[in-house]
Amino acid sequence: MRTATYFFIFLNLSLALFEEPAVYPLPFLATSVLEVLCLLVFLGRLTHFAKVTLHNVFWKDTKNICIMVAILLSLTDLAIYGVLRLYDVRSIRWSRIVRPIFLINFAESRQIRRAFRSIRNTLPEITYVFLLFMFSLLMFSLMALKLFGERNLQTAEGLPYFRNYLEIVFDLYVLVTTANSPDVMMPAFDFSSWYALFFIAFVIVNTYIFMSLFLAVVYNNYKKHLKVIPRRACD
Repeated sequence: MRTATYFFIFLNLSLALFEEPAVYPLPFLATSVLEVLCLLVFLGRLTHFAKVTLHNVFWKDTKNICIMVAILLSLTDLAIYGVLRLYDVRSIRWSRIVRPIFLINFAESRQIRRAFRSIRNTLPEITYVFLLFMFSLLMFSLMALKLFGERNLQTAEGLPYFRNYLEIVFDLYVLVTTANSPDVMMPAFDFSSWYALFFIAFVIVNTYIFMSLFLAVVYNNYKKHLKVIPRRACD
């Protein structure tokens, strides 16, 4: 039963590869039949739990409630999407986001729930580091607007360079990953090589210091919560 449950969970999650917009598109009828089959298996597994569990215990377990709600939402979304498709109305399968619920909430997934709870308990404790990082990013973006916004610089594509604050925030956020380095700094560097110091300081502070600090805080807190979660809390 455990192997069968994991197989149908994997199949249900894999449908995203074949549903529109898809990597390997399949007919809507094929994907909908497979999804209904998976949901029937999940419903049967839930019914089995209900038969072997005390009535009061079954309905007090939030895992069972989550699975039931996910099944109802998936069936409702599938029905609405199918009807709209008949009338050539474009829509989106919003119920895809509830599919990981099946992976987390079935009884066989105790270790996954344990890891999920550790992540959930870690998030509040890394908020302060994240807020400091965002504050640094916003301050550097404001400095970039003051430094380059009035220089009438242009990118290689002929677009205005660092004149919109929100666009500056996004460009510098991407620079934290170094994905747009050194392209993002080249218009300023071409104007004056001294402006490279601004981007060097930004990368040192945000990429090398804040990202390392963020990773350390996430790892240490996650490890701490993973050790202290009681085993019975994962059931």
